[in-house]
Amino acid sequence: MDKEIRIYTKTGDDGTTGLIGGARVKKYDVRLEAYGTVDELNSYLGLIVAMGIDEHAQAILKQIQSLLFSVGAQLATDDSAADFRNQIPCKDSDIALLENEMDEMFKVLPKLNQFILPGGSPAAAHAQIARTICRRAERRIIELSEKTDVNKNLIKFINRLSDYLFVLGRKISFDDQVPENTWNSGV
Repeated sequence: MDKEIRIYTKTGDDGTTGLIGGARVKKYDVRLEAYGTVDELNSYLGLIVAMGIDEHAQAILKQIQSLLFSVGAQLATDDSAADFRNQIPCKDSDIALLENEMDEMFKVLPKLNQFILPGGSPAAAHAQIARTICRRAERRIIELSEKTDVNKNLIKFINRLSDYLFVLGRKISFDDQVPENTWNSGV
């Protein structure tokens, strides 16, 4: 019989949490800020998928969600388990996926000649919020990388993901035939 995963363990009641590898750290530790923000981003991508965007974008976002789960596992692994952490790398092909998807969207999107404000259709607006969560995750990951070894491709992937989410937001609005709201610098 398979053992069911327990949702509550009570081990964090003292304000600490366990990392993969066994170390315990405070719940406000930079490592937790990094992988917690990645988890927040992953949840937000689930919201966008649930909004009924086109099937191809849904499939890509689900693939990204799986990648983000691996990113979170890397970030949640303490230095004593570096061998395990290296078994779940962020690959060049993960970065190429995002770049290829953006290139495909650029083929149909109007050229971007000025800044646009977040918004558009509801799903597009959520993609822009996800982009800002992704940027925050990137800041936390870079902060963590100053204290411990972080896979360089992981940082590149998160950076590229925020670009992808910006372009995805534009594409969703384009598909929904909602005009982009351009920035008016004279206001």
